[in-house]
Amino acid sequence: MRTRSLTKLASLSLVGAMALTACGSSEEDGGGLSGDGGGSTSVVTIAFEGPLSGDNAQLGINEVNGVKLAIDQANKKGDLGFTLKLLEADDMGDPAKAPAAAATAIQDKTVMGVIGPSFSGASQAVAPKYGEAGITMVNPSASNGTLQDQGFPTWHRIMPNDFAEGPAAADWLATKAKKVVVISDKSAYGDGVARSVEAQLKAKGVKVVSQSAAADTTKDYGPVAQAVKATGAPAMFYAGYDAQGAQLAKALKAVGYKGLRMSGNGVKSSVFTDGAKAAGEGWYLSCGCQDVLTAESSKQFVADYKAMFNTDPSTYSPEAFDAANILIEAIKAAKAAGGITREAVNDAVDATDYAGITGQISFGENGDLPEGVGVVNLFQVQKGQIVGLGDIKMAK
Repeated sequence: MRTRSLTKLASLSLVGAMALTACGSSEEDGGGLSGDGGGSTSVVTIAFEGPLSGDNAQLGINEVNGVKLAIDQANKKGDLGFTLKLLEADDMGDPAKAPAAAATAIQDKTVMGVIGPSFSGASQAVAPKYGEAGITMVNPSASNGTLQDQGFPTWHRIMPNDFAEGPAAADWLATKAKKVVVISDKSAYGDGVARSVEAQLKAKGVKVVSQSAAADTTKDYGPVAQAVKATGAPAMFYAGYDAQGAQLAKALKAVGYKGLRMSGNGVKSSVFTDGAKAAGEGWYLSCGCQDVLTAESSKQFVADYKAMFNTDPSTYSPEAFDAANILIEAIKAAKAAGGITREAVNDAVDATDYAGITGQISFGENGDLPEGVGVVNLFQVQKGQIVGLGDIKMAK
């Protein structure tokens, strides 16, 4: 159990009260839902923040569906003593839009926690705001390796960050090539992954050629594809997201690049496979996420998800499901301990030791998984489908 929030949240209580007063609530109204020894509360809200529209909406849909399933199952059990509700806050994966999305959650006095934001840049933009409001964050996918060290008092993340995934990807790449082009999309996520991969490749004696293709300004991926081909490198790694990765894949195919092509968790989605089509064939993808369709622990989840949404779960669906259940258990614990308040829920999340479908989850002092916990898996696009190859440490 970590205790960082217990002191920090005490000093933030006045800030949270002022923020809630400014939007028409008080700390007494907005910071807690029940007194009287955890008595009856009609509605408790869980917020989800992530991209639900725009180029990157598929990831948000994967995740919010996992949250919906967890909430639906918990409500149907009928033993909560309250009804769980979902608030959807669409930030489009954009750090500039994230504060407005977060405000909708912060201003709702029934919100006791948030799943997300999905993306690293958005998380960095709003984690201080959630912290000031005392709203616990349980993050299923934002993988930037510095987020946990920025002092966000209510930060929790249930999957390995880029400082675990990047080196694992680089170690695998180093067995395949002695010269690798690493391309960053210049986002908070992309730059973090690129730096991590580059550092480990160099430590393994691999020559690294650094390139960039900023996602917000690059319209034509032809020049960067030509630059990759001109290096003569037998492998490349793209640190960025799925929609832009698809454009890069098509550009690389167009210029005739024949080398090994790899990316990280940001590209592992149907947006990439649908957008890249034949150009995405053979791409390798690393991800600190579960191979949901083959994992024994996920069989019931897959069946339940498909029954509810008429489609298979995808990248970060199981992580979002686990994150939501961790938050639900924390709300139940707060109620049993005397009352559902944002601080009590955050403290209960701090103390999490949860057997989820993605693994045993607990949080270190910085809100991340303890060092060495979590598996990075390798995937490959085969016949238009993303196929799991297992733990990257053992993959060929």
